[in-house]
Amino acid sequence: MAWTKQRLNNLFFFIGVAAVVIMLFTFDISFAELWQHLCHAGYWLIPIIGIWIVIYAINAWAWRCIIKGKVSFLRIYLLTITGYALNYATPVGGLGGEPYRIMELSKDIGTERATSSVILYAMMHFLAHFLLWFSTIFLYLALAAIGDLPMTPVIGVIFAAIIVFCLTAFYVLSRGYKNGVAVTIFGWLSHIPGVRGWATRFHESHAEKLRHVDEQIAALHQQDKRAFYSSLALEYLARIVQALEILFMLLLFGVDCGGGFSGITLTFLHSILILSLTTLMANLLGFLPMQLGVQEGGFVVSIAAMGLSAALGIFVSIICRVREIIWIAIGILLMKIK
Repeated sequence: MAWTKQRLNNLFFFIGVAAVVIMLFTFDISFAELWQHLCHAGYWLIPIIGIWIVIYAINAWAWRCIIKGKVSFLRIYLLTITGYALNYATPVGGLGGEPYRIMELSKDIGTERATSSVILYAMMHFLAHFLLWFSTIFLYLALAAIGDLPMTPVIGVIFAAIIVFCLTAFYVLSRGYKNGVAVTIFGWLSHIPGVRGWATRFHESHAEKLRHVDEQIAALHQQDKRAFYSSLALEYLARIVQALEILFMLLLFGVDCGGGFSGITLTFLHSILILSLTTLMANLLGFLPMQLGVQEGGFVVSIAAMGLSAALGIFVSIICRVREIIWIAIGILLMKIK
């Protein structure tokens, strides 16, 4: 078993390394232009990259609220960074990060508890995204009401669709919290060509363990509401803190809505809206490895929607891609640190 886990660890490591190499050679600009953008960012790269130390710490804290085991915060923090690095590096987000977290955390609290805590945290992460998209609609409406942003029938239709989408997700996730999702997931996989045979065999041979995982997910949700809502609040907070990254880049370009405390506050609210729209577009097309092209397009569209230039959107997307590469590299290197 230990040898198998070591081989899987090496597999995840090489996937991460390959992803970093691919990302380095898939920029839509030349290395000379990339260097110009980095020079333009200058010392602002320090807070842009450094803010993720705080974001990952909040993510780890949210996950620790769920784990309920004697696992050190530092270990959870390192697994959080590596897990997200693998998620960025592989198609369909959790294809790499979640299995790796389960494999590593099972050494501390057993496979079933590790599986249930990772699944529940992943669901919490998704729920926080939906909560962000839902709440920022009302943020946009508030800013439109004071004349800061436009409001048109087309925008109204889009918002109505997003509200329906989010409410549907809230219902589906609430059912998953109450009843568990492990059995359901493998039920879906058993109908997908290519993985149908493997999923069916796995479901049949591990049916009892999957039921135990679902029971633990339901128990974690029902028995400790405080931990549940604390984890959700922290995940939502992480999304708000992430908007600081965009704020730093807007300030770098002199976008401060008139300056002063009120101007910077308004710019920060715009940053939250930009983040919300960009992540919505990226997650809707999250099957693409490293979301190549989707994130860039999302930034250009969302920043243009705020009345800013497309050139600024391109700059923000490039710097965010550089930040991703750096943190993926850090996460992959952490896999080899015992």
